[in-house]
Amino acid sequence: MDILKVENLSKIYGNGENEVHALNDVSFSVKKGEFIAIIGPSGSGKSTLLHILGGVDKPTSGKVFMDGSDVYAQNDEQLAVFRRRQVGLIYQFYNLIPVLNVMENITLPVLMDGQQINNERLNELLDTLKLKGRENHLPNQLSGGQQQRVSIGRALMNAPSVVLADEPTGNLDSKNSQEIVELLKYSNKKYNQTLIIITHDENIALQADRILAIEDGRITRDEVIRK
Repeated sequence: MDILKVENLSKIYGNGENEVHALNDVSFSVKKGEFIAIIGPSGSGKSTLLHILGGVDKPTSGKVFMDGSDVYAQNDEQLAVFRRRQVGLIYQFYNLIPVLNVMENITLPVLMDGQQINNERLNELLDTLKLKGRENHLPNQLSGGQQQRVSIGRALMNAPSVVLADEPTGNLDSKNSQEIVELLKYSNKKYNQTLIIITHDENIALQADRILAIEDGRITRDEVIRK
């Protein structure tokens, strides 16, 4: 079953002589629970694609369907709910709120959504992410690897259908990088969450079920690694 379907997606920035085609007629589908790595050189359109999939940046043309629903047929308020409930976004830069502690950063999306905190899920995430005992630490009291774990916890707290990660290990050493990837793979398998990672790291890409390569805004390769 496809959780995500992209049809003829294009994104153009600027106009006239300054026009830049960040994405050019991109189409693909993703099955529920699939782990996909997106690779390609800088400026190829990878991050633009991820932001459009996550409801952060609107396409110039084309459609994105999530669970059968047309994402960009929604109004801005509905899109905000979509971002909070259906996708979990993880970035290279952790984007934690410096004045909030670990637990507050992780539960922020739930509180912004006006929902009750699922304490069982919170405790499970703290345990899985090895953040027990650090609940009251502020971001500046944590290592880079720990801060990225908090950002993962924040992305997973609402139990999203799809997790989108943009170079999530870009600021980490090889040991922490592999630990972060293992955590994402664990969540992918345990909760049957669809996982899409942008990476420049070939070792990470080869752990995915499938690799999409993008160059100049187009998909140049779509290769199944494992079924």
